[in-house]
Amino acid sequence: MTYGFTRKLLGSAAIVASLLVATAAPSFAATLKMAWAQDATGLDPHKQTAFSSIRLLELIYEPLVRLDADLKTVPAIATSWSFSEDAKTLTFKLDPKAKFHNGAPVTAADVKASFTRILDQATGAAARANYLSIEAMETPDEHTIVFKLSQPDVPLLTAMGSINAAIVPASEIAAGKIGTQAVGSGPFKLEKWEPNARETLVANSDWAGGKPGVDGIEIRVLPDENAILAALRAKQVDFALLNDPLVATLVPKVAGLTLNRKPVLAYHVLQLNPSRKPMTELKVRQAISCAIDRKDILDTALLGEGEVTGPLTMPGYRSDPSTLFCYSRDVEKAKKLMADAGYAGGFSATVIAATGEPPTAASEAQVIQSQLQEIGIKLDIKLMELNVYVDTWLKGDFDMAVALNGGRADPYSMYNRYWTKAGNLQKVANYIDDDLDSLMQKGRVETDPAKRREIFGAFDKHLAEVSPWIWLYTGYSYTAQQQNVQGYVPTPDGSLFGISKITLK
Repeated sequence: MTYGFTRKLLGSAAIVASLLVATAAPSFAATLKMAWAQDATGLDPHKQTAFSSIRLLELIYEPLVRLDADLKTVPAIATSWSFSEDAKTLTFKLDPKAKFHNGAPVTAADVKASFTRILDQATGAAARANYLSIEAMETPDEHTIVFKLSQPDVPLLTAMGSINAAIVPASEIAAGKIGTQAVGSGPFKLEKWEPNARETLVANSDWAGGKPGVDGIEIRVLPDENAILAALRAKQVDFALLNDPLVATLVPKVAGLTLNRKPVLAYHVLQLNPSRKPMTELKVRQAISCAIDRKDILDTALLGEGEVTGPLTMPGYRSDPSTLFCYSRDVEKAKKLMADAGYAGGFSATVIAATGEPPTAASEAQVIQSQLQEIGIKLDIKLMELNVYVDTWLKGDFDMAVALNGGRADPYSMYNRYWTKAGNLQKVANYIDDDLDSLMQKGRVETDPAKRREIFGAFDKHLAEVSPWIWLYTGYSYTAQQQNVQGYVPTPDGSLFGISKITLK
């Protein structure tokens, strides 16, 4: 008895069909297996400040616009936008295909409700200060939102590219559900969240940006980044976010793994609290700046994986750090400043640092502790879990803080919440002067690029000189991936939105 092609029961058409079935690729759900070390601390996109939260929420929610790999403003929920000639009216046209995860269309009413919530001081929105020029909002039709501004506000468009300006359903706001569940319009839906363990995301098939390249994402939270590297090596993970350069630099040594390494706008900084003695004294703050060896901290804590920076980190405004106050370490000058301020014998203070974000915070604090000891400052390092650190930081309840803060493409939207009199994070900065506020306001309304660079150059120089914070350096964002992962493009703002374009071979 013979089988196969000679069987008379199978005609030629049946044979061809049989072969196609046998050789076709199997049908399966392409799920991206992913890992990171720090979990989100909450689900409210308007209130979250931790990088770990932003990285998750930007896959779920969408702002009106976003920034691409070249820091150019590109469409998100809005397809187009325009300023009036006097720059006091900003109009957006919304994508008629945009839908929330509950199936409801994204309308101008949702945009208005979202920004009304952000501007409500009771909300505690992280980036509220960026939008204070919004005087009124008009909705001439379902797909048009018009922002009426109290003054020209050039940086407003860039500020709207933040996930802190995500558009959420008006119905969810009215029901008081923002933060208790995640209903966005982004490429993925949050199906399950086990805090500090895992997240399960499923593709949003109705996403206006097109179908994501994978059907879902399974994210494991592995607090030890060496464990993440081991999981990559064992092919248990396809893609991973890494924060520790000590681990990231090992990735290229593992066969089959690729490291994506991108300079970012986020900055490492030693934040002083100028509302607490003796940091109330300008000369004490300047002494601390002069006593810090930024390059030594960079080399010790980050293996040199970065670049010493002043306050402004974006390419169009970044200055040469050597032109800023005391960026070359001068211990003798620092000691004289301490003596002139009446603290020749030094003083004791506490510096707070988070245990997981960034993973280098403890090392940075230790090097700073050693350097400041040379001018008589005795630092007690207090390590905190991230959620405790964030709460403490937002209250401004610290002498000093080791921090990693996000950067922005525009100086005003990056810093107005700290260094203007109306800034909603003034409690964190605890310092403002007329010069800083005036320069920020001038830069906000100026439309000439060359004049804006001059204004913010003066802002950069003045902020470094009065030293409420000691800027240290910028680093890199790191992601690692297997060979079967394709299509991911990292961006200077550290966003993981590029995951939406990932495909698996």
